[in-house]
Amino acid sequence: MVERSKKPVPIPVSSTGAENPGFVLESDRVKLSLPTGESAEILLHGATVISWVVDGQEKLFLSEKAALDGSKPVRGGIPLVFPVFGKSTEGPTAALPQHGFARLCKWELLGRTSEADTAIQVDFGLGPENLTDDQRNQWPYEFGLIYSVNLSMSSLETKMLVRNEGSETFDFNVLFHTYFRIPDINNLTIEGLKGTSYKCKVTKSEAVEEEVELPVRSEVDRVYAGVPNAVQVKNGGETIFKVGGTNLEDIVVWNPWEGASKMADFGPEDGYKNMICVEAGAVSKWHSLEPQSVWEGSAVVNI
Repeated sequence: MVERSKKPVPIPVSSTGAENPGFVLESDRVKLSLPTGESAEILLHGATVISWVVDGQEKLFLSEKAALDGSKPVRGGIPLVFPVFGKSTEGPTAALPQHGFARLCKWELLGRTSEADTAIQVDFGLGPENLTDDQRNQWPYEFGLIYSVNLSMSSLETKMLVRNEGSETFDFNVLFHTYFRIPDINNLTIEGLKGTSYKCKVTKSEAVEEEVELPVRSEVDRVYAGVPNAVQVKNGGETIFKVGGTNLEDIVVWNPWEGASKMADFGPEDGYKNMICVEAGAVSKWHSLEPQSVWEGSAVVNI
């Protein structure tokens, strides 16, 4: 188990699955698996989860054109957003690229834990030493991140711990930018957002959600602030994903629709019909972290 009260320090990890059943480290990724068949893959680049398989079915959407070599953020899976959501035009994060640097960096593997045959967890760390000189100049704070991915038989949990290791308070956003693979966007609805205020980036407007089950029939890009309970993603009325969180009060819903054709790394071009992003995060407002303080949030997706 990673000691969360200390700065992340990488530990030696065997690259062979024989010595570590359910855990394999390759040159660019970590593979997790359970005896019951569930599995997950996480790239060291961005600590991006690129696969989650349950009952032999892939649950995450990964673009056919996604770059997995570290040259750019991964289009699909679960990219990490930190320390800014979107693109700031002013303030301490204004110099950073869209969605920050966490999804651009190579993370350090810290360790792994397991609970008999029912769950396995892997932990990654990121600090100033993992950033480029440009990234350090863009966001010159002393920080430590520990990101954990926990695979169980019916759920995938992602957790982020943010530590302020410096003498200055800093503000941040966190988001798990989850791309779900779905059978057909035309049969999809999202339940659990009714009565929640949201900002729509497509229409540049604000409103309160009126739909009990929100359909997606065109481009959608909304930030729902203060979602009170878990959100259900449904296909033809049947729940296929349940998204909940701890200390993550917001939900982002995104599908580019035909705008996907303008994205060089999105494929196939009509792949938007088989994906929906329902993302747990803390992004509707800045979160301030005082020196030597810690913040932690987690998201759980249940099948």
